[in-house]
Amino acid sequence: MRLADLSYGSRLLLVAVVLLLAPSIGFTANAQTDGVRIDVPADGQIKIENRFGSVSMEVWSETYVLVSASIGATQKSLVTSPIVIDNRNKLLSISVVRRPVDPVAVIDLFVKIPQTSRVEVATTSGAVSLKGMPQSVSLKSVSGEVRALLLEPANVDVLAKSVSGIVNSDLASGPSGGGHVLETRLGTGGRALQINTDSGPITLTSLASSAPVTGDRASQPSLAATDKDAKAAGTPAGNENEEISEGDVVRVDSQLVTLNMSVIDRNTNRGVQGLTQSDFTTFEDGVEQRIIQFDAASAPFDLFLVIDLSGSTKDVLKLIREAALRFVEAARPLDRIAVVTFAGKPSLVSQLTLDRGRLRERINGIETAAGDTKLYDATDFTLEEISKERTKTRRTAIVLMSDGLDGSIPGVQGDGSKLSYKELRSRVQEFDGVLYTLWLNTEYEAMNPLDTQPEAFDAGYDRMKELADDGGGIFYEVERLEQLAGAYEHVVADLGTVYSIAYRPSNKARDGHWRALRVVVGRPNAIARGKRGYYAN
Repeated sequence: MRLADLSYGSRLLLVAVVLLLAPSIGFTANAQTDGVRIDVPADGQIKIENRFGSVSMEVWSETYVLVSASIGATQKSLVTSPIVIDNRNKLLSISVVRRPVDPVAVIDLFVKIPQTSRVEVATTSGAVSLKGMPQSVSLKSVSGEVRALLLEPANVDVLAKSVSGIVNSDLASGPSGGGHVLETRLGTGGRALQINTDSGPITLTSLASSAPVTGDRASQPSLAATDKDAKAAGTPAGNENEEISEGDVVRVDSQLVTLNMSVIDRNTNRGVQGLTQSDFTTFEDGVEQRIIQFDAASAPFDLFLVIDLSGSTKDVLKLIREAALRFVEAARPLDRIAVVTFAGKPSLVSQLTLDRGRLRERINGIETAAGDTKLYDATDFTLEEISKERTKTRRTAIVLMSDGLDGSIPGVQGDGSKLSYKELRSRVQEFDGVLYTLWLNTEYEAMNPLDTQPEAFDAGYDRMKELADDGGGIFYEVERLEQLAGAYEHVVADLGTVYSIAYRPSNKARDGHWRALRVVVGRPNAIARGKRGYYAN
C-alpha cells in the first residue's frame, strides 16, 4: 500500500473501507510503515478525540505522527469518512466523527507520537493506552479503562484520578483517597502525566516490573478484517501478511476540496432552491472533477457573527445590538450561532449554541470596547475558534461587520493588527467555510492630519470586498447603521441558497500553484457564486 505524507498545515479525511473476506483470513500491517504520516513541529500540540472506540498510543523516536485505524466487526459499510485530521498552527487534531445516518461500529485509533509532543486524549467509553512518555499528556475517559506504561528512566509528575473507579499502580507511591487518586513524582519530574476518568479504572506500570500493557495495540493491525458472517473479525493471520488489493484497506486521500456556493437565477437575482448533486458539474483548471460529498441548501450552518465595536457610542451600540438580535431571529432554528466582538482585541461573547434565549441575553450585554481597530486579528481569532471544533460536521459561515479600517492601514490612527492583511487573505482562502462581509460606511471629512484620511476609507472598503471574494461569500454595502439589520436578514436569506460540494482533485500535485475553479449548474439561468480557486499548498 502506498501512503500519502501529509505536510504541515494540510487537512485530510481517511476513508475507511471494511474488508469482507473468507472466515480464516486476517490482515496484519507493519506498524512501522502502515498508517498516515503527519509532519508536526517539535513543540506541536496533539489533540485526539474518539467517542466511538479506543485510542492506543506509543511514543517513538521519529519526529512525525503515524495514525491508523480499525473498524468494528459489525460494520458492513461506512457512509461517510469517520476520521478527520486537521493540522494547522502547531495544533494537530485527530477526531472520529459519525453522522446519525452512519451504521454503528467501533472505530479504534492507533497513534505513534514524537517524544517532544504535548498530547490530549479523550474518549467516552473506549479504552486509552499509552506506552512511553511524551513532553506532557492528558488522558481522559468517561467510563473507559486507562493504562499507562512508563519506560524507565521516567522523569514524570503523575496525577491520576478516577471518581468512582480504582487506581492500580506498581510505582513507588500507592494511591490515596480510597484508591481513587494517585499523585507522585518519578525521578526528577518535569514531564506531566494527568489521567482523569469518571468511572473507568486506571492502571500505571513501569517497564522494569511489568509485561507490555494490555490493550497497547500499536503493533497490531491497522485495519481489522471481517468475514461475511462476522465470525472471525480481526483474527490475526499468524506470522504471514495477507496480500490485499486496492480498496481493501484504509485508503488515504491527501486533499478534500470543499466549495460553498450560493445559486441564483440571473433574471430575478433570487436564490434557486431544490437542487441536487446531479445539478452540479465542477471543473478544476478546466478538468471535470467527481463530486463525492454534497450538502443541500437546507443543511444547517454554524454561523459566527463578528461585530466591530471600535469607536462606538452608546447610541450606536444600541443599533448594533438590535441588528444582531435581528440576525438571530432571522437565522434558521437548526443554525448554531456564535458572537465575536472586537476593537483593540477580540472577545467571544457567545460560543456556538442553538439557545436563542441565551444568545439574546449575551447580545444585550454587549458593551463598547476600547482600543484601535484590529480587524485582521479578530478575523483570525474567529478562524481559530472555528478550528477548535474538532468534531466538525456542519457547514460554517462567518458574517463580518466592519468599516474595514484596521489600524495598520496608512492614514488610520493606531497600531493595527499583528497579522498582516496579506496573511489574513491567505488564511481566508484556505478556509473551507464561507465569509460574508458587511461594510459599514463611517467616512467623514478629514479636518487635520490626525483624522482618518479619504484614501484609508477607500482601502477599508476595497479590503472588505476582497475578503468576501476570497471567502466565497457576498460583500454588502451598509451606508447607514440603521440599514444593518436589513443587511443581516439579506445574509441569512442568501445562506439559505448555499450548496456545498466536495471532491478530491484529479491533480494530486502539491506545488503551490493556483487552481482555477468553475461550477456549472444544470438549470436554465442558474449561476453559482463562490470561490474562484485555491492554492494547492
